[in-house]
Amino acid sequence: MLSFNKSINLALKSAQIYKGCLSIFSNNYCAQIDKSDEVRLSYLTDERQGIAVIELNRQKEKNSFSRHMAAKLHEFTDILSTDKNVRAVIIRSLVKGVFCAGADLKERKTMTPVDVHRFVNSLRSMATKFENLPMPTIAAVDGAALGGGLELALSCDLRVASSSAKMGLVETRLAIIPGAGGTQRLPRLINVALAKELIYTARVFNGDEALKMGIVNHSVPQNEDGDAAFIRAMKLAEEILPNGPVGVRMAKRAISKGIQVDLNSGCCIEEDCYSQIINTKDRLEGLAAFAEKRKPNYTGE
Repeated sequence: MLSFNKSINLALKSAQIYKGCLSIFSNNYCAQIDKSDEVRLSYLTDERQGIAVIELNRQKEKNSFSRHMAAKLHEFTDILSTDKNVRAVIIRSLVKGVFCAGADLKERKTMTPVDVHRFVNSLRSMATKFENLPMPTIAAVDGAALGGGLELALSCDLRVASSSAKMGLVETRLAIIPGAGGTQRLPRLINVALAKELIYTARVFNGDEALKMGIVNHSVPQNEDGDAAFIRAMKLAEEILPNGPVGVRMAKRAISKGIQVDLNSGCCIEEDCYSQIINTKDRLEGLAAFAEKRKPNYTGE
């Protein structure tokens, strides 16, 4: 636990970061105190410094996407995209039993066709922004992730689900299609024919089934607090933290861009990414630490 004085100093510093918002610190966790926020961005501290957590908090609406919620996700991805101090991002839900229930259908009913088109485009753009964040991203799916909720998870690099979590791209039940990238990301993640089957049938599956299909990286038994996937996602993020942040970012870029092209073009992308690492201080630090048989101290430079 942090000392009282250190906690106060960190709180004052965080208040400046959040432009006057008060903050609390518990278990290396810095979180904004504003229970009205539908989406929160928090930064972990001490040995978990470098991990950012996005929390979905639309309690009554089961984290269904509203205009405001989508706007906040756009805002936070813009902030994170230029933050070189963040080495991993976890997105989770604060609503027990639900990750994200997809679109807010009550709000959708009030929209004109033009409004619907613009809003779906906004969700697609948001998922693409999340996918393009330079650092690794992890979705902690501790509950239902349906429609746009699963599409948000698919935009992450890694996914951890509780074994009981219900997931599915269920849009065809409403005579529409996945509109936030689901028709493109799911077939790129798993067998194309299986992706078609899941979308055509609007099938709902659990975490264990998602693991077998290759949709999630890990499926864990749910605990009494309903945050088993978040705990496992945190362990993954902690495994990433000690590694060179520039190297990890370049590895993500090489994989994400290279998988979209043919092998020769992909190798050219890898060459370009590798060339950006050669002159970094971190590369020299890694070599020195290996020679001196000590842990490296990477700074992201």
